[in-house]
Amino acid sequence: MYSAADLRLDGKKGLILGIANDQSIAYACARAFRFLGAELAITYLNDKARPFVEPLAAELEAPIFLPCDVRAEGQLEAVFDTIREQWGRLHFALHSIAFAPKEDLQGRLIESSREGFLVAMDVSCHSFIRMARLAEPLMTDGGTLYAMSFYGAEKVVENYNLMGPVKAALESAVRYIAYELGPKGIRTHIISPGPIQTRAASGIEDFDELLARAAERAPAQRLVTTADVGLFTAMLATNAARLITGEITYVDGGYHIMG
Repeated sequence: MYSAADLRLDGKKGLILGIANDQSIAYACARAFRFLGAELAITYLNDKARPFVEPLAAELEAPIFLPCDVRAEGQLEAVFDTIREQWGRLHFALHSIAFAPKEDLQGRLIESSREGFLVAMDVSCHSFIRMARLAEPLMTDGGTLYAMSFYGAEKVVENYNLMGPVKAALESAVRYIAYELGPKGIRTHIISPGPIQTRAASGIEDFDELLARAAERAPAQRLVTTADVGLFTAMLATNAARLITGEITYVDGGYHIMG
């Protein structure tokens, strides 16, 4: 009935979007995917980011390493063109990208600019939809799509501000895509980690206070690590999770259950 192969990803090929450095959640996920046997395509944002990401791609033995700024015309499409040419298929794709202009992120939501709101939605939400559309024809044997969210999409988290409604839109998009692509065996997952000190989180005002509160209030009485998130995320691409889709999975030591 069971096989060790059900918990492995040998022969599987996946795309990782969003590694910024060795502290990134996306990097921890990539390490876990690789540990389970998958082959990876890795992207980096721009020339400034490349020196931080290239050694990690080498460590992960990634045969595909390309720039991908989702706001740059054609770059995301070029990544998928290369995957199609070199691999001809794809088994999973992880989207770990979020951005909002600092002045919009750190101000009140009602004072956010139209331009800042649209940028945040484009980078943090619509680029996942684009990724799913490009991945669909390559996932001929089914596959797994991931988006990274946060508890602030569901409840008000002080200083999360503009990213709250943006992440809520992302979570809704993932559910709708789960419905649309489910008949093709393509699963979608929303991973919602607890607070983690990453480069992206550094833009949130008073984030250290949020970390302290999370460690105090979570039933596990500790903060989640990127490694915790990575291993669980990779497991969802295995056969063990073949009938799980469209769910928000909290990797937060139980923080989200607290009133």
